[in-house]
Amino acid sequence: MLSITTKSPYALRALTELARIGSGDPVPIGELARRREIPLQFLEQLFAVLRRAGVLRSQRGVKGGYSFARPPAEITVLELVELLDGPLGADATGVFADAAAGARAVLGGVSVADMVERENRDAGASMYYI
Repeated sequence: MLSITTKSPYALRALTELARIGSGDPVPIGELARRREIPLQFLEQLFAVLRRAGVLRSQRGVKGGYSFARPPAEITVLELVELLDGPLGADATGVFADAAAGARAVLGGVSVADMVERENRDAGASMYYI
């Protein structure tokens, strides 16, 4: 029905961090896990799915890690949710179908790049200057 597990929020946090780093060079998954306090083994499983789906690319070796296969502005939160948790509201009926449609509209209108901007804005709003 309308189910979003911890997979999607964790993946979104890690992808937001990857976009924040923004160098285009591969970033070690351990670094992303550490910065966003995500269990490494769990993040490895999520990134494997995202790599197979063409969202990420990986590079092995000393300078290995993950980078975006597509621009963060083209990757929506809805895409992540549906890759990791399945179709949102697929079997919903009645009022739940309406709720699913609303959720799909909101999540489909927000990209990973938008999340970086949102975090930057929220961080700036909470800063206190003397």
